[in-house]
Parts: sequence; C-alpha cells; structure tokens
Amino acid sequence: MARKSEPAGIKIIAKNRRARHEYEIFDTWEAGLVLLGTEVKALRNGRVNLGDSYGEIREGEAWILKMHIGPYEMGNRENHEPFRRRKMLLTRREIRKIRPKVEEQGLTLVPLKIYFKKGLVKIQIGLGRGKKLYDKRDAKAKKDLERRIAKEIGRR
Repeated sequence: MARKSEPAGIKIIAKNRRARHEYEIFDTWEAGLVLLGTEVKALRNGRVNLGDSYGEIREGEAWILKMHIGPYEMGNRENHEPFRRRKMLLTRREIRKIRPKVEEQGLTLVPLKIYFKKGLVKIQIGLGRGKKLYDKRDAKAKKDLERRIAKEIGRR
C-alpha cells in the first residue's frame, strides 16, 4: 500500500537522501530510463544505489552515470553491467533548457529518487549547485531550530 505522501500508482525504489544535503536544488524534472530486462528485475528487488551518480548532457541526449544497479540473482551470463551509462528520456525542450545551465553556469544534474510509475521506471533529477561547508552547517542549524520550535508548540 502506498504511503500518504506518495500519489497512487507510484512505488519509490530508492531516494538519494544525501543530495539535498550536498546540493542546493533549484529545479527538478521527471525522466524515463532506458534499461535492460535484468536491470528492471534488479530494481524490483531494490538493488540500486544513487549515491555517487550524476547526469550529463552529451550530443543532445541526457545520460545518467555511476548509478549502481546490482546484478539480478536469477540472471544468466547476459546479466547487465552494474555501472553502465544509462540514457534518460527527456523531451528536446527540457534538454535545451538544461544544457546551458549545466555547461555555462556550472550546475550539476543530481538524481533525487528512482521509482516505478504505472509500471515504468522513472527518475527524478534535480539541477543544483554544490553547497559549501558553512551552507551545510547553516541548513543543519535551521533544521534543528525548526524541530525545537515544533516540539515546544506540541507541548503547549
């Protein structure tokens, strides 16, 4: 059964929780992924790691690199490579909008979560800039303060 925060028909496979800590995310997009059969079966088993992955635009196409999808246990010798480059399915308009920001402004395409939506594998990518150490400290202090305020309001 889906959680209350998830829309119906969406099953989250993995989230990149570190992404919002490491990057300041400005904009997000949903993209499809071109996958092999054993990759989809491995995703159904939850064998994915988004930790060090990132996206790039090359020759007018969007790609996701360093995303680890573990091998499918029941696969044969035709099993997939865990760290292969995978194509993201974005519209031409979205790619034209993202490309100058990545190339000229020095922003990064960061995968935020990967999920099944109506039986298809989708990935949510965000356009972000890496945070400095002091930005991370400020964000943590702000989060702690909000948590304390909420706790005090709850007591009263």
